[in-house]
Amino acid sequence: MEFGLYLGIILLTYIAMEFVAWFTHKFVMHGFLWSWHADHHLPHYEKEGFFEKNDLFFIVFAVPSAASYMIGTFMPGMLWLLFVGIGISLYGLTYFLIHDVYIHKRFKWFKHLDNRYSRAILRAHGAHHAKTTKEDCESFGLLVVNKKYYPKKKNVA
Repeated sequence: MEFGLYLGIILLTYIAMEFVAWFTHKFVMHGFLWSWHADHHLPHYEKEGFFEKNDLFFIVFAVPSAASYMIGTFMPGMLWLLFVGIGISLYGLTYFLIHDVYIHKRFKWFKHLDNRYSRAILRAHGAHHAKTTKEDCESFGLLVVNKKYYPKKKNVA
C-alpha cells in the first residue's frame, strides 16, 4: 500500500511540475527575472560560451527538490516529502534531456529522435523562440504541446 502511495506522490508531483514550469516560464522568466532568461532567446552566434544566465534556473528548481529530500529524510512524519523531491528531480531530468539536449542540442545525444510528438515539441519551442523579447511569446510549457504544433497527417491513397 505504501509503495503505491509513494509512487502516486512522485507521479502527481511530476505532472504538477509541468504546470509549475509553465507558470514560472511565463511569469518569472518572462517577467521580473527576464535578465536571467534573456540570453536564452539570443541566436547561438550571439552567445558567449557554453553556459547562459538562464542556467541559473536549474539551481532555482533544485532548491525545493533538495529541501524536500532533506526534510523528507530527516523529519519524522515527513517521509512523503522525499517522494515530492524525487518527482521534482525526475521532471528536472526530463526537462534537461528534452530542452537542453534534444531541442537546443547542447549535447549530441539524441540524433535520431523523430516522431509526431517530438516534432510538435520542436515546433512549439521554435514558436516560443521566434521572439527575442519577453513580450508576445507563446508556448511556455515543455511536455504539454498545443495541437496546432502537431504535423498535419498526410493523406494516404
